[in-house]
Amino acid sequence: MPEIRIRYQTIEFDDIDIHLRCLKDKQQFSDPLGEAEAIGISSAQWSLFGVIWESSEILAQKMEHFEIQGKRILELGCGIGLSSLLLNARNADITATDYHPEAGKFLAKNTTLNNGDDIPFLRTDWKDENLGLGKFDLIIGSDLLYERNHIDLLSGFIERHSEQECEVILVDPGRGKHAQFSKNMVKLGFEHSQYKPNETDPKNADFKGVVLKYKRL
Repeated sequence: MPEIRIRYQTIEFDDIDIHLRCLKDKQQFSDPLGEAEAIGISSAQWSLFGVIWESSEILAQKMEHFEIQGKRILELGCGIGLSSLLLNARNADITATDYHPEAGKFLAKNTTLNNGDDIPFLRTDWKDENLGLGKFDLIIGSDLLYERNHIDLLSGFIERHSEQECEVILVDPGRGKHAQFSKNMVKLGFEHSQYKPNETDPKNADFKGVVLKYKRL
């Protein structure tokens, strides 16, 4: 099996540049030991963790100036880890998670590429309990609601790992599942608000999704 092809790119923010080692494109695939297949990741889905998506860039934009002092932060479905790397560069207390067996390896290499401190990473399924992750003051993620069953799995995982006072920020590209997810979060005691970033920031003019915000006091 040929080796995957890699590209290097830099995402520029106002005060910070994040350098990324990514997959060259969504056509890359390498699962010689069948690790991804064994946990239900098909060859068509394999590359999705390793490229930059617009939702992840928008989430990172929100994290660039977000108040992080004294907050323990968790990124769900981090993929290539852009927001985690940005927060790490800001010296935030950030932990990253993803389901993909390669995500942690890429995150570690990208952390080194950016001369950052090690970012705690855990490969996890949202069904998993008793992970030892603990609870967080801020939980973030982008493009998480792919399947209908993700609605209950994600809201349940967030509930298990959120402090009583907690804020959740998710960027959803508009897959049609966030309305029911928001209802779940309200039932869990979170206040809900949302907005379209393409209406507030010209550089996101082509983005059709929403930023979802949940807060429990």
